[in-house]
Amino acid sequence: MSSSTSRSFCFDSGCLWKDEMKVTKAKRRNAGNMFVKCSVNTKAQKAEKPIRIGVLGASGYTGSEIVRLLVNHPHFGISFLTADRKAGQPLSSVFPHLITQGLPNLIAVKDADFSGVDAVFCCLPHGTTQDIIKGLPKHLKIVDLSAVCSLDDPVLFLDFRLRDISEYEEWYGQPHRAPDLQKEAVYGLTEISREAIKDARLVANPGCYPTTIQIPLFPLLKGNLVRVENIIIDSKSGVTGAGRGAKESNMYAELAEGIYSYGVSRHRHVPEIEQGLSDAADSKITISFTPHLMPIIRGMQSTIYVEMASGVTVDDLYQQLKTTYEDDEFVVLLEKGIVPRTHDVRGSNYCLMNVFPDRIPGRAIIISVIDNLLKGASGQAMQNLNLMLGLPESTGLLSPALFP
Repeated sequence: MSSSTSRSFCFDSGCLWKDEMKVTKAKRRNAGNMFVKCSVNTKAQKAEKPIRIGVLGASGYTGSEIVRLLVNHPHFGISFLTADRKAGQPLSSVFPHLITQGLPNLIAVKDADFSGVDAVFCCLPHGTTQDIIKGLPKHLKIVDLSAVCSLDDPVLFLDFRLRDISEYEEWYGQPHRAPDLQKEAVYGLTEISREAIKDARLVANPGCYPTTIQIPLFPLLKGNLVRVENIIIDSKSGVTGAGRGAKESNMYAELAEGIYSYGVSRHRHVPEIEQGLSDAADSKITISFTPHLMPIIRGMQSTIYVEMASGVTVDDLYQQLKTTYEDDEFVVLLEKGIVPRTHDVRGSNYCLMNVFPDRIPGRAIIISVIDNLLKGASGQAMQNLNLMLGLPESTGLLSPALFP
């Protein structure tokens, strides 16, 4: 059966559709029928002429997740994988879990043939991305995932996420090396900037912390339902958010059975978060943000404390979030009273969230969870490239979370 063939099997409770790409949330809420998605992406179902993809920096956590998603994507094929320090080695020597996929060997960036690809994911270490991307052919679609969090590095360059290059220099202590390219970069928080992403050549993929924070706060600030002052954000990340480098602070004995706050009062994601929230509110926003490292492999939670605008209730916040995201595949507002858990998004591209009344009158608590390597990095990058290439944004991303 071809990949475009679709068959249905009917039972008393309704119909189950095979090989269906996507069932809308509206249909899934239909109590009279049972709809079940099956996204069966096998090598046999690859398009006859796949879209050719290169991955720059395939030996890190985000790079390996991009590769894992690519091998199951029905329209994408991998042309090359780069990792300068591992050049010449098979990717399976770095990531044995990918040994069955028949992937090309790793090569150095300088040896990559960009004329033979349609798009690239850039997962390079910070500080190198701007120079490399500005030298790429103009026909390429580019999603930049660079700047994975590094706990013991006081400077992390978010290469194309900050629009204001003077702010970039203020935070990172050096001038932006590709200011002309910065002008065309689109910030890729998919659910907020979907239309701009569709027409973009270069997308700056959001950081993991900014994703958990901006998805719930953006519509509330845009709707003037919460005050711009006194926004307090407590975020916690799994250790993969610190990258794959061998660092003393990432050793098991340093991390296990404890919790570690870092970047206190001046974390490198702060200007990115404040930029997005200020856009939503059409007013300058300054936040109080503290990240923490948790002894879990993957997962991220942001707990956000806000003051509601005069006359606004928690029910109003809930309804605003429900209206904003009810047709979005990957953002799920839970039923009232249910607390989001990182366990329930592990290995998926979903963001689960909910809003609760604070004991302090006039305040509310918002909890948002994602898998930091998927919706916080590689999954959202795939979502963005799907849009850039005219594909449904959920293509290759509909796998549910892993449990336990």
